[in-house]
Amino acid sequence: MARGPRKHLKRITAPKHWMLDKLTGVFAPRPSAGPHKLRECLPLMLILRNRLKYALTYRECKVICNSRAIRVDGKIRTDMCYPCGFQDIITIEKTGENFRMLHDAKGRFVLQPIMAADASFKLCRVKSLGMGVGQIPYVVTHDGRTIRYPDPLIKPNDTVKVDIQKNAIVDFAKFDVGNVCCITGGHNIGRVGIIQHTEKHPGSHNIIHVKDKTGATWATRQSNVFVLGTGNKPAIKLPKGNGIKLSIIEESARRSQRQNASK
Repeated sequence: MARGPRKHLKRITAPKHWMLDKLTGVFAPRPSAGPHKLRECLPLMLILRNRLKYALTYRECKVICNSRAIRVDGKIRTDMCYPCGFQDIITIEKTGENFRMLHDAKGRFVLQPIMAADASFKLCRVKSLGMGVGQIPYVVTHDGRTIRYPDPLIKPNDTVKVDIQKNAIVDFAKFDVGNVCCITGGHNIGRVGIIQHTEKHPGSHNIIHVKDKTGATWATRQSNVFVLGTGNKPAIKLPKGNGIKLSIIEESARRSQRQNASK
């Protein structure tokens, strides 16, 4: 009989978006307890070994992390199983690189290279609003932050721009019709579009209708929608493809165009 939390994760049951092959080993790195859920994050080890190729083995990842070379959201992280999730900022000082964790249109994590100025802030979705000891108001964000004294106009589902060093709100975007958003869960994960309208379902999930630049529309739960900015201009740089999902036919057509152009 098992006692305590599980400490292992089989490769076959690891999330598909980690893109681990079946034959390289039996186990996968199990993310530590942290700000993001197990199936909604990418362990630091996979970023170093499988994405950036700075390490070849488990042991090399350990050496890199123990050398205190990696920062996540401005803090040094020596745990190579630390869970990095949506909008997290990864900084490697020795190479001078900064990355923002985003989703591509197929729902996979993408390390979007950014400038040092953009690495000083991140966007956070407000999950709840509360009143603490001494009647001090605070908000809780999607990455586990608690920020005191927010603007009174900020409500749950809004997005706040957070200064990482000060842990303070610099700006915010309301969850309103006409604002640009991206989808962080469900079948449409990674897609970017404009909020069209909200279907209210008391006692159940509110449904949000979204439309992208190509005119394609879809509907998803309110909890899956992350506002990126006010109006149709996102506050961050989007990954390749700008969140536009292509059909299989469109993808094959583009692939054949590239092949023809290279000949």
